Amino acid sequence: MVKASYPVMVFTDGACSGNPGPGGWGAIIVTPDGQVREMGGGASATTNNQMELMGTIRALEYLAGAKTVERQGGSPLPLNNIEIIEVYTDSVYVIKGITQWIWGWRKNGWKSQEGKDVLNQEYWKQLSGVVAKLPKIEWKWSPSVSSAHRTSTPAPSSGMA
Repeated sequence: MVKASYPVMVFTDGACSGNPGPGGWGAIIVTPDGQVREMGGGASATTNNQMELMGTIRALEYLAGAKTVERQGGSPLPLNNIEIIEVYTDSVYVIKGITQWIWGWRKNGWKSQEGKDVLNQEYWKQLSGVVAKLPKIEWKWSPSVSSAHRTSTPAPSSGMA
């Protein structure tokens, strides 16, 4: 069986207006040959962290539910041929939660170190479940669009309107 030489890349983001408030999430999936799948959604009353989690969950659920991913000019690429999925997010909460904190939460019956219920545990359980169905996932931090813009665009002088 031939394995894909490049990973499937997943880019996710989530945000809300107010915290809580109305919010949305988006995800882009890029296959090894450059095919792109965009997806998104939202909720009328949510938090920023919930939307960050939901973008990641929905993208990975899509990959877990698909038997193949389409390839331009060729037969579909079977997902069992994919060795690595790279997930890019600006959410340290998502990355640390799924790679570090979740082990302690499970061990402690979904309680924090302070003995309180873990926030967003239904989302964490969903994410954990879908991650278990997929090949190796590499979690990669990527700066947000707004922070990248702030660091690359000089601030206007005080004399500008």
